[in-house]
Amino acid sequence: MKNKGLRNLIAVLIIASVIALTVIFNEFFIYAFSQLALKSAKSYLPDKGITLPTAVSTTAESTTAQPATEPTTEKAVSVTVSDSESFTDTPEDIKKIIAEREKTASKDKKDGTIYEKQYKNEGVTDSFGLVKVKNVNKTDIDIEQILGEKIDLSVSADKPSVLIFHTHTTETYQILDRGFYETNFATRTKDSGQNMIRVGEEICREIEMAGYKVIHDKEIHDLSYNGAYAHSRKKVEEYLKKHPSIQIVLDIHRDAIQQSDGSKIKPTATINGKKAAQIMIISGCQEEGNPIENFPDWRYNLTFAVHLQNQLEKMYQGITRPLYFCPRKYNMNVSHCSLLVEVGSDANTLEEAVYTGRC
Repeated sequence: MKNKGLRNLIAVLIIASVIALTVIFNEFFIYAFSQLALKSAKSYLPDKGITLPTAVSTTAESTTAQPATEPTTEKAVSVTVSDSESFTDTPEDIKKIIAEREKTASKDKKDGTIYEKQYKNEGVTDSFGLVKVKNVNKTDIDIEQILGEKIDLSVSADKPSVLIFHTHTTETYQILDRGFYETNFATRTKDSGQNMIRVGEEICREIEMAGYKVIHDKEIHDLSYNGAYAHSRKKVEEYLKKHPSIQIVLDIHRDAIQQSDGSKIKPTATINGKKAAQIMIISGCQEEGNPIENFPDWRYNLTFAVHLQNQLEKMYQGITRPLYFCPRKYNMNVSHCSLLVEVGSDANTLEEAVYTGRC
């Protein structure tokens, strides 16, 4: 908007809307997320994805998968945002990382191809409206009915209500968007400016801008990869004991999707004319015949997951992959609004993942 007066008026209206929602609509916390959409002038329909052979998603579906590389040197994350920064602007720290990487890019070898793909109906078993679910459980679900149910939430703006953490903290992304990858690319790093912590920082910043308090756990939990979930659970339980007001618990990861020929897939959508890493929300289930125990309240998590996906699609059509409803637990029994969220894959760029965190 070129008219400064109009821009200031809209900013005041946005702030007033957030304050009003805090008072009268706290039971539906995820609606507060939707106020951030006002910063975008329009949500564009994403580009069509490339049709590719079936690929294997290695991160979300296996707790024993070994990482390709050991994490590299640890650095502290530092996120500074200009007051004039628009919703689609690339953050300054990401610009610097890209510029530094471009200095040595000419020496890189093309070891494997990266394909962009927008996931839409792959594996979908249930759909209603904007919500699509890949249900691999025996338990049937009714999305329309779930959307008519209230979420088990009652949050306050003056106490922490959200916990963001990363079981696989050191997972990282490509830096340059160029259609190929190197086999010696480090898929894990302790550098919190380039791993899942950086994506979490963007999510936390947006929640706080919406007027809510959030705790971001930046501890590295996957130095011992196979014990990562037990390690992160201990930390989450400490936070919940210290801050009983926390109700939403999100474990933010990234996926890894590789085909039999060695090529990788980057799940991507175009939001406001800018590439974003598609996300996959994961919700678990306990039922007869599967090995999951101590997860009797899984239905609450599914309700939250369905509402969250519906709201995300209203705001940014195409940003989500089909919701994965599976016979897993992944520490999701710590609260009634606890989910695992995959932000893109190791073939997406850090910039795309951070932009999705902002969305």
